[in-house]
Amino acid sequence: MEVAAIAKLRLRENIITERTRTISYAIRDVVVAAKKLEAKGQTISYLNIGDPLKYDFQTPPHIIEAFCEAAQKGLNGYSSSAGLPRFLDAIVEKERRINQVSIVQEDVIATAGISEGIQMMMAALVHPGSEVLLPGPSYPPYLAFVRFFGGIPRTYRCIEEEGWRPDVEDLRGKINDKTAAIVLINPNNPTGALYAPKTVQSLIDVAGENGIPLISDEVYDRITFDQKLTSTAALSNDVPVIGFNGLSKVYLVPGWRVGYMYFHHPNGELEELREHILKQARIRICCNAPAQYAAAAALKGSDIYLKDVIKRLRLRRDLCWRQLNEIKGISASKPEGAFYIFPKIDLQKRWKSDEQFVMELLRKTGVLVVFGSGFDPMYGAEHFRLVFLAPPTILENSLNAIKQYLDQ
Repeated sequence: MEVAAIAKLRLRENIITERTRTISYAIRDVVVAAKKLEAKGQTISYLNIGDPLKYDFQTPPHIIEAFCEAAQKGLNGYSSSAGLPRFLDAIVEKERRINQVSIVQEDVIATAGISEGIQMMMAALVHPGSEVLLPGPSYPPYLAFVRFFGGIPRTYRCIEEEGWRPDVEDLRGKINDKTAAIVLINPNNPTGALYAPKTVQSLIDVAGENGIPLISDEVYDRITFDQKLTSTAALSNDVPVIGFNGLSKVYLVPGWRVGYMYFHHPNGELEELREHILKQARIRICCNAPAQYAAAAALKGSDIYLKDVIKRLRLRRDLCWRQLNEIKGISASKPEGAFYIFPKIDLQKRWKSDEQFVMELLRKTGVLVVFGSGFDPMYGAEHFRLVFLAPPTILENSLNAIKQYLDQ
């Protein structure tokens, strides 16, 4: 084809699907503006993304060695679509030992991080017009993938004044014939809330009473500060639970994109759903095979490094919680898990929205956080999420910059 003819080619109008137009991911969307400022010479403090390796945390050496050994031994081919048996066995053993969850290898499917698990689950459960009940606020991919498949994400209230405890009665009141699933995230992203066993049991009971699948995201299961996680599936005797988990956070390998889902269903209620998830797993072929070998070593190997990780995160949590609450116009509940804090900001008439506050804070101070409405337009509004993975000096300088900006 001649150059002149190529120049006249145009895409048809409306070629882009409506489902892709709905996609947003505030955690990374804010980085676009930050990179532009950085290119102009401004120093940016990236407190927006939950990547422990961005600062002074490092992957444990024995996990790296396992990855290298797998690759060097030529274990670089496809794995089964459900996952390497070695990895699946390690998951079963880990869930039993750490979370007191009883499952077998056939109950587990390896995923490319929890995000792929969310995508495959919503593809299987969500019909056009279906509703999925999510904690408000919630991790953005849950909202995005529900919309992507034509569903409606509905958030149930989490009570900020009570440490972001889920309001079970609000949840109960939002269930209807269109409800496809109930999701809980424990410990929670973005609030850092850790749900008490009594609260988890209440959510299990509601799901069981209504015959609705219960999805429990526990990727931060071992990053807790004052109490241990009580896993949803460990509490559930006869109510089926779908568990999501992964290696990114606890095992400090976010870039490997290794996760898993499991089906806890004593009476086989989730068997058809599992089969349809497996169909999707087959069509995407498999997860990163060398990373699965290394992930098995991570789950079975020494976890002594975690003690230091928790100690450092607790100090950073306390620093942020204390200093944020000393800033006029900001209040924050104390996180009990993960590495996020979700302060409320008094916008007054100075900012039209929490998004405007975050973007102006970035321009004026170079401190990058995430606007709360990106986690839920209703229950996340007038908040922002700050990640406290950075060393204390960086956190303290950033918090001082926020205070100075608000005092202007």
